[in-house]
Amino acid sequence: MLFYEILFSALCAVQSNVGLWLFKAPFWNWFLFAACLVFLNLLPFLLSKNIHSGRLRVCRHGVFCLRGFLWSLPVGVVYHIALFVRGKNIKTVLSSALVLAIVEFTLFWNGMISVYLSSVQLGIHHRAVGFLLGLVPVFNLFMLVRIIRIVDREVRFEEQKNRLNEQRRNERICTTRYPILLVHGVFFRDFKFPPYWGRIPSELQKNGAQVFFGEHSSALSVADSGEELCKRIEAICRDVKCEKVNVIAHSKGGLDIRAAAALCPQKIASITTINTPHRGCQFADYLLKKVPPSVQEGIAKAYNAAALKLGDPAPDFLSSVRDLTAKNTAEFGALHPLPQGVFCRSVGSVLKIPAGGKFPLNFTYRLAKHFDGANDGLVAVSSFSWGEDFKLLTPVGRRGISHGDVIDLNRENIEGFDVREFYVALVSDLKNRGF
Repeated sequence: MLFYEILFSALCAVQSNVGLWLFKAPFWNWFLFAACLVFLNLLPFLLSKNIHSGRLRVCRHGVFCLRGFLWSLPVGVVYHIALFVRGKNIKTVLSSALVLAIVEFTLFWNGMISVYLSSVQLGIHHRAVGFLLGLVPVFNLFMLVRIIRIVDREVRFEEQKNRLNEQRRNERICTTRYPILLVHGVFFRDFKFPPYWGRIPSELQKNGAQVFFGEHSSALSVADSGEELCKRIEAICRDVKCEKVNVIAHSKGGLDIRAAAALCPQKIASITTINTPHRGCQFADYLLKKVPPSVQEGIAKAYNAAALKLGDPAPDFLSSVRDLTAKNTAEFGALHPLPQGVFCRSVGSVLKIPAGGKFPLNFTYRLAKHFDGANDGLVAVSSFSWGEDFKLLTPVGRRGISHGDVIDLNRENIEGFDVREFYVALVSDLKNRGF
């Protein structure tokens, strides 16, 4: 790719500096110039035909155009300064500079529109900052370089994953004996957009997994959610004609599935809880004590009304929050030991700095740290451990992994932690254990 990028940048530089020739050539050569300009702006997409995904091809196309712009613009500026210094007629220099401006303007916006429309990793933050700094000299160049690096890194990383999945496609390393059931946490539903589990389900399916979702309410007591999940599990077993399911549950979903396991343990082969508050959140106890009951009721009423419109049959905001307190989880744990005959394990992660988490986790991190110590932006590390095995995710770097990162909620590629590959390894391990 490096050779193609250098070649493309050289072509951009040539096209940008043909102004003197154009104004001396016959009029019909302008049509040739326009055709070459169109071809130049399509060439990066043609050179990216070996990229697996259409979206990534557009990303790579944008990176090519922006790098071509970044390298050819200084060459064009220096060339036109040299023309002026050598005594060329000012009108001739300005006319040639107009051609330069047309070429560079086209390249820049072709690249920017491509990456803004196709990149996942740019996110809202970088798009907004890029827009705001666009007219600020010097800063706009630094931001442009950053945008190019982010999108280029995204293309390379995703392509590496695509090649990896192609290589192991026939191995079907996630084809477990029993299907996978993904159970969401509190205040969310299993909507297709935005997807709660990000890119994880599709990655598991690419590697042979059969994936289902809990499809339970967003806010109920743990006991009521457990009943919903038990019915869901029984329906899956009936429809798929399987004996059991493997459950991967996040946050409060881990408590919900423990309640379900007490009702139908024979239908569950394994439970893996992800960042679940098995020993509750002390700051939840604090907030429930400090926030006036009238305010609590007002928030609950507003949430329940919204959740009802979004599909919850009978949302209960306060019951779901109260069941996350340290006091209530302790009582729940005493009544719900490890289910017999079910393989149980847990996973947790650590957020190292508030800025590492998206809102509101960057805010709740400090609150959780004050009451509970090290946490993922919401749940304390001391609350995660449960079952026969516990794994704490602590990647290199200063950022850490938040409560949302661990389920790919924001679809962000985190340095040192490939969330999709982590879940592939989890499910592959279940397969190797005979589940």
